[in-house]
Amino acid sequence: MKTIKSIFSLVMFVIATSLAVQAQVNVKSLQKKVTTASVTQSKPAETKTSGQTGQGAETSSTPSGNISGKTLYVSIAKGSNSNDGSQASPLKNIDKAIKISVPGDVINVAGGRYAGTLNIGFIETDKPVKLFGSWDDGFTNQDIVSHPTIFQPDNESARTSRKALMKFTKDVAGTVIDHMVFDAGERNAYSGKEGIVEGVEGGRLLLPTEKPSTGNSTVGEPLLQFVSATTGGDVTIQNCVFVNGPSFALQAGHRSGKFTVKNNVFVANKMAAVEIFGTCASTGGPNTLSLCGQVEIANNTILFSWSRLKDFLDMGYGVRIMTKCDYNIHHNIIGGSILAAIDHTRFNKNEWVKVDNNIFFVNKDKDLHYSPASNTRLRIDAGDFGDLDIASAKANKNEIPKGLQVNKAYLEGYLSARYSEQLDYDPNSPANLWREAMGMNKQGTMKSQATMFANKYPWKDALGLFGNVSGFGAQKP
Repeated sequence: MKTIKSIFSLVMFVIATSLAVQAQVNVKSLQKKVTTASVTQSKPAETKTSGQTGQGAETSSTPSGNISGKTLYVSIAKGSNSNDGSQASPLKNIDKAIKISVPGDVINVAGGRYAGTLNIGFIETDKPVKLFGSWDDGFTNQDIVSHPTIFQPDNESARTSRKALMKFTKDVAGTVIDHMVFDAGERNAYSGKEGIVEGVEGGRLLLPTEKPSTGNSTVGEPLLQFVSATTGGDVTIQNCVFVNGPSFALQAGHRSGKFTVKNNVFVANKMAAVEIFGTCASTGGPNTLSLCGQVEIANNTILFSWSRLKDFLDMGYGVRIMTKCDYNIHHNIIGGSILAAIDHTRFNKNEWVKVDNNIFFVNKDKDLHYSPASNTRLRIDAGDFGDLDIASAKANKNEIPKGLQVNKAYLEGYLSARYSEQLDYDPNSPANLWREAMGMNKQGTMKSQATMFANKYPWKDALGLFGNVSGFGAQKP
């Protein structure tokens, strides 16, 4: 009898243990399902952009990376920085929206002139931004020609704020800037006496070291800048206008990913319209280059790129091919460069360079500067690009594009632009003879003059350059 009871007790114990284990497994399974369900999020509706672009330049809606981000709205005419940033209660300033946004958020900006909160004169961010400008007041239609969003500080802002119009200092992955006008023409200082061109407002650009007779000196910073310390990631700059930049229109350090510059208009910028350089570390030892990422420069209209100084001797490029990046430059219109349309003298690897299907014209020192070896600089016309030892150089043309709506007064001034120097030196003047007797150097004076140098281009005329040539340059966004 004791044996039967022992067996019965053992059987009951095994059954109870089995049921407990099964219940525990069911609970864990249920917990897993609940946890999985709690992180599932729906994708919000995408913000649409209007219109079409030409070959090689696709207009995108809000990037797919914005899964959990919200949309903020900005209107200089109807907004307030105390609002919540909703479509019904928009913010007033772009920099305020950037400040309260988080990576993944979209910022839609209505048309109007912006200069920063309290006319601070710049926008600075340490996080990625998805910035879509040129919306109408109801945020239903986006059109850079009909209702442009223009960031345009005045000269008064230069008294205390001397920074790039828009600057990225840290994280950039996923950044998109679309349908924005960046213009430094009102912040720059221009001469009232030198470089006067009939039909063009003001005289030549004054350098930051030159004090104007009234107002504040020029701020020698780029229009849009990504500093060397920025982290890697994809960046897209599209459907924008960059005009009257006193030191580059777009200058960027690029650590990884793809940097896309497509369907933009660049006019009257100094030194270069586009300069993008790799910033990743080289790991192959001395005299080696690491490939940081890709750069695509497509369907842009780039005109009147001015030199560093008024003597026209240094810089003045449409695009500068820098090091550590794979460049694909195609379907652009690049003309009116003081030196060359493209600069390839930084010894970036030729297998990382493609230049295809571009139109070049009236670049004063040929269409391409190329250095195949140290102390060598070749000046090459577009018709000879096929002889270059680069990854691809096909279907480039040197011709004046028909239908290009350039400001005629500005064009006339550029075509006839000259630099001259006049030396006033008399070695036998009483003053110089006295200097000589005292063991001092003789002196003279030199006057230099440019008939035109980086004069102000009308930003509204720059808007008229979209869609001038089918398939090449900036198309209608």
